[in-house]
Amino acid sequence: MIRTFIKFLPVSILLATLAACGGGGGGGDGGDTNPNPPPDTGWQPGVFLDESTYALRCATPGNSINIFADGCPSVQDVQGTVLDENNFLRSFSNRTYLWYDEIVDRDPSLYADPLEYFDLLKTTALSPTGAPKDKFHFTQDSQAYCQLAQGGVSAGYGATWSIIAASPPRQIIVAYTEPNTPATANGILRGAEILEVDGVAVVDGSADALNAGLFPSELGESHTFTVLDPGSAVPRLVTMSSQEITLAMVQNTQVINTPTGDVGYMTFNLHRAPAEQELIEAINTLQGVDDLVLDIRYNRGGFLAIASQVAYMIAGDATLGRTFETLQFNDKYPITDPITGRPIEPVPFYDETLGFSVPAGQPLPTLNLSRVFVLTGSNTASASEAIMNGLRGIGVELIQIGATTRGKPYGWYAQENCGTTYSTIQFRGVNDANYGDYTDGFTPSAVDDGEANVLGCQVADDLSQQLGNPAENRLEVALAYQAGQGCITPAGVASGDVAGKARIELNTTDGYIHRSFFDSNRILGRP
Repeated sequence: MIRTFIKFLPVSILLATLAACGGGGGGGDGGDTNPNPPPDTGWQPGVFLDESTYALRCATPGNSINIFADGCPSVQDVQGTVLDENNFLRSFSNRTYLWYDEIVDRDPSLYADPLEYFDLLKTTALSPTGAPKDKFHFTQDSQAYCQLAQGGVSAGYGATWSIIAASPPRQIIVAYTEPNTPATANGILRGAEILEVDGVAVVDGSADALNAGLFPSELGESHTFTVLDPGSAVPRLVTMSSQEITLAMVQNTQVINTPTGDVGYMTFNLHRAPAEQELIEAINTLQGVDDLVLDIRYNRGGFLAIASQVAYMIAGDATLGRTFETLQFNDKYPITDPITGRPIEPVPFYDETLGFSVPAGQPLPTLNLSRVFVLTGSNTASASEAIMNGLRGIGVELIQIGATTRGKPYGWYAQENCGTTYSTIQFRGVNDANYGDYTDGFTPSAVDDGEANVLGCQVADDLSQQLGNPAENRLEVALAYQAGQGCITPAGVASGDVAGKARIELNTTDGYIHRSFFDSNRILGRP
């Protein structure tokens, strides 16, 4: 199995005061005992040797792995220095970074930690809204990356937390749950509020203690939660033990019968390998619908090839002969891929299985729709945004219901060196209409301008109703729009009904959904 990975970065925030996630590697200067050391050129501004000169010369050797191979086997590295690792990053960034000419060339010998040096190898420019132009520059321990990239299983309770406020006064609500997990066994539903974790108050307690309970690092950890159920005024205690959770990529698939036609609905949460089979099953269930509501409000990314499959299964014949996405690298590489050396080839709309979780080569089902309603939020990103951009590029009418998406049109190949996996922006992805500049996200708007403004309605997340319930704000507005009523005010918002909750109107707020690095990225690859 050979996989090529390209990633988009999540903004990793859990609760305030949580230390930032980082990669491994680094370490002291162990000296260079290799019989064939790289030339000692010293630092010459603007002069760069090829990164292969310094690759796998590690201050602490023995940690390098092949993150692209099954099982992530070890890779032979040799004794090197921190300076070797820094020089590798400097040369690699200069050759492949999308905005390489905006990097300040700093003397690599002045930095004792490759992670610190890598953090400086990026642009400091801002986007049109004043946000950092490069929001997606990060590192990760290579073993941790390997585990995420190759698994469909994670440790936890089966509850996905929506962090309404990460700083005191904090608030955490359950966004949704996975079937057959400790969360569902204890009757926890979307909309339940977590008041305490192991006796520590969420609102103002220790962030370290809260994170330890909410995001367990080991299997079999037992933690107690004080939970306020939807519609209840009386909290209850729930004790759950962390276990391996098999995640459902697709949930709540159904056909909603309306006077204006049958409307299909499905919640699509993750672009991991098992999604291939689950999406096929969902599309087969929805055959014959007049419209589709694709709920990707919590989908932060994953395999780009699966995003292409989703777009094909929606649009069908309209994708024939068209391009889903094309990668554009820096001006040093207008024709060839700087990492693989191969000619840049467009990503097609895949119309058959690719072998992720179904044997390759089988034709995919399709709904052959010319219009799709997409439910989005601030957690919609990367591969999910690619679905939207790819469909719009071939003229499929997209109606966006929800909030502005995250904005991740840029990506990169994850690069392993000395036990750390580095991710630095190397390309942008453009659709068949050559558009891909949605760095500040797609926004529901009164008019579709073919760019970042998409026809649709601004509607906040509705944690007071279960996903797939026609009374849930975003789905309610989508169904009303499908019926010709335009952007209505949801009934719950108009009535002020907040499901009996104090301190938060659950039908007027969006929260932050934490995902792993793998599930928050755009990954180019196929088995």
